[in-house]
Amino acid sequence: MHPLLPADEVLDDAQLADRYAYPRDLGAPFVRVNFVASADGAVSVEGASAGLGSPADRRVFLMLRRLADVILVGAGTVRAEDYRGARRPTIGRDTPPPIAVVTGSARLDPAGRLFTDTHVPPIVLTLDTVPRERRERLATAGADVVGLERLTPDLVLAELARRGLHRVLCEGGPTLFGELVAADAVDELCLTVAPLLVGGRAGRIATGPRGEHLRRLELADALHEDGVLLLRYRRAGGSTPIE
Repeated sequence: MHPLLPADEVLDDAQLADRYAYPRDLGAPFVRVNFVASADGAVSVEGASAGLGSPADRRVFLMLRRLADVILVGAGTVRAEDYRGARRPTIGRDTPPPIAVVTGSARLDPAGRLFTDTHVPPIVLTLDTVPRERRERLATAGADVVGLERLTPDLVLAELARRGLHRVLCEGGPTLFGELVAADAVDELCLTVAPLLVGGRAGRIATGPRGEHLRRLELADALHEDGVLLLRYRRAGGSTPIE
């Protein structure tokens, strides 16, 4: 057992980027999931994650975006958080990463910030059975709309890989995260633990298909600031799930 405290090293942005860097020379999507939760496991306060935020979490949140090729998010989170496009360029590029939204219905507001407040077009990943007029409505608003046979993690990630988007940052929500867990598609979890007790009926960071899908992780890094704990876990022992 090893203590994290005390520690007096202060990380600048370059050091932070080095610690969170993706593996080099990726030939397939590497899926990193980022969440914030309270000390008692709540994923939101009054339906949104903003109530759990802090300067430390915000700094890492922005850095993770700057390291990613694409930001993957479920439609429910887009609506709840009123998502807009990423603002800062990916490190080494001139443009921010696109937001890729997974939606089975394509029911997104074309007047929402996802479409009107962005530097790059969002990618909308939906079903090819969704009515054409609904897909065309989003395309007219500027989205790159893709109809897939199924919205399963394998097909979603294959579409991102086809575009050369290998450094994947998933920002939720819990249902999308749960589906990635069930498909054994999560390579890394960045989890911020906010020093708050929320109680109530707030959900957990992952909710997926029935049954348990155990995957052993190893702690890759741990940072702290003002009582906020920032953990980074990666998959352990290759790709074999726990029996």
